[in-house]
Amino acid sequence: MALIDLIGVSKSYDLKKILCEVDFSMQEGERIAIIGKNGGGKSTFMKICQGVLGFEDGRRIVPQNVKVEMLDQVPKFEMGVSVKEAVENQLVELKSAKMEYDEISIALESDFENESLLKRHAFLGTFLDTHNAWSLEDKVERVLQEFHLKAYENRPVDLLSGGEQRRVALAGLLLKKPDILLLDEPTNHLDVYMVEFLEQMLLREKFTLLFISHDRYFLDNIATRSIEIDDCKLRSFKGGYSDYIVAKEALMKSLQKSHETLLKVLKGEEEWLHRGVRARLKRNEGRKERVMQMREEAKKNPSLIRKMQVELEKEQKNFNQAESSNKKKMLFEVENISKSLGEKMLIKDFSIRILQKDCIAIVGKNGAGKSTLLKLLLGKMQVDSGKIKKGEFKIGYFDQQREMLDDEKDLLETFCPLGGDRVDVKGSSIHVYGYLKSFLFPKEDLNKKVGLLSGGEKNRVALALLFSKKYDCLILDEPTNDLDINTINILEEYLQTFQGAVVLVSHDRFFLDKIAKKLLIFKGEGVVEESYLSYSEYLDIEKELKDIAHFAKESQVVEKVEEKRHTNRALKLSYKEKEAYEKLPIMIEEEELKIEEINTCLYDPSCYEEKGLVALSEELKQREERLEEMVEEYLLLEEKVEEIERGAQTPS
Repeated sequence: MALIDLIGVSKSYDLKKILCEVDFSMQEGERIAIIGKNGGGKSTFMKICQGVLGFEDGRRIVPQNVKVEMLDQVPKFEMGVSVKEAVENQLVELKSAKMEYDEISIALESDFENESLLKRHAFLGTFLDTHNAWSLEDKVERVLQEFHLKAYENRPVDLLSGGEQRRVALAGLLLKKPDILLLDEPTNHLDVYMVEFLEQMLLREKFTLLFISHDRYFLDNIATRSIEIDDCKLRSFKGGYSDYIVAKEALMKSLQKSHETLLKVLKGEEEWLHRGVRARLKRNEGRKERVMQMREEAKKNPSLIRKMQVELEKEQKNFNQAESSNKKKMLFEVENISKSLGEKMLIKDFSIRILQKDCIAIVGKNGAGKSTLLKLLLGKMQVDSGKIKKGEFKIGYFDQQREMLDDEKDLLETFCPLGGDRVDVKGSSIHVYGYLKSFLFPKEDLNKKVGLLSGGEKNRVALALLFSKKYDCLILDEPTNDLDINTINILEEYLQTFQGAVVLVSHDRFFLDKIAKKLLIFKGEGVVEESYLSYSEYLDIEKELKDIAHFAKESQVVEKVEEKRHTNRALKLSYKEKEAYEKLPIMIEEEELKIEEINTCLYDPSCYEEKGLVALSEELKQREERLEEMVEEYLLLEEKVEEIERGAQTPS
């Protein structure tokens, strides 16, 4: 059944045409992504679908009983309303329907042949089924928890930040489940764990969805269809972002016009999808197959669960990338720094060396301390303890407030403050229009004031300005927010060819998988870990560890059955087992100290140059394997000792 039909719709602003006689139809259960450049008409199209924006020609047809609702970029709430009340206020109709349903259920117990009551009861049941509104209280609690709003549930919503207010509005809309949900950049201000919850909810609850997003993994995971708004026209493509890229490239090749720049972007994206994402999936499939095999074995021998955890944790904490750093210039040396805000420990005893050409992504949950680390590196905040040594070099900083821009200046003044019309980029003098063209700005925008640009356009200007200057290190805080995918591709290309260091905070998984060579993961309570895995691989393993923890909990029942079976068996340790049980903890501790010494040496050029990088890496690998064997042996002995003790305590 079609829920929205647009027939021959045209829309323009002054002389600029946005939509030209476009046709569009949306069926129940579809999840449609809108793709296109900033300023190309994506938000305009969405508002026309919502019914809040008029158009010059054409028709919009929506059945009378179909409710279309949209997540506002800047939500509005009543003054003084708490976070929980703001969410629950969206659910008045559903709660009323549930209450009426319960009242009719009671009435039907004594009047079970009343046709009007039966008909109303059936209607309300279908309505509650459609909106999955049978246990709203539980759902409210869950969504507050997952969107990190539980701690603020009694706080007035108007006192929250803009990002937190958007999460409150999104939580209410998801629980309300309108017939058609419209989302404009829903993953902005969400960390990856919130995005995962959002993806699960949209799929599980079978939303009919029209959305805009620059998160390419989100597009792939959610979209059943993609529509592109380009040059006033609308094109439809089956599937998510990966399918769109392949189909779009084929379309461009078939056209007679020259689209060299766009084809280059598309080709780069498709190559990455084949090389990066597909390769990762292939590796993950192998690992997941091993985990599933071990799960089956663990059902028979629960002690294998710990081995599964050790294997995954070892892969997740993949610290030891044998890469020579002695030829690279050191920019930052961070030694045992700690930082708290109030009573919250953000960073504890953290050390790292940041070298020329490093590309480091700082990831973790919102509020974990990621932006704080950037401010410490920039000198905008001071550490509580430890020290940060900084060499002599120039830092380029990109922040969400775009402090480097002046709203009163036009683009020409912004890039040529001393006059003229040329800008120096990577040692070459380029006409400012030629340079800005690569950031998707038309010539007529050169005299436009910065203050008149959209948020996404301002971000493009800020990035173009950043890349027009010479820096040794770029520090970027959420650089992909408010950017369209084409601009993110431009950003990626610049960063991949940048000769200095890059330190960035982002939740964009696809972007980080392409750019980052190392992760700093903020785990909470001050713990910061390093990993050389791609961000998606790290998240996949983290999810598997959670699944294993859940499996371990379930397997406790199996263990108890096994305990009862073996209780009366006469068990005892052999002489060799007793000796190993006593000596293994000391041996494990000694081995851990030696591994720590090698890791320290690997970060010290004077040490690893003397001992040899290859020899150290080989010794580290052998010692880690030996440590794993000792830990497994000790755990098995410990389990046997506990079983003997339980048997001794059980009456015969």
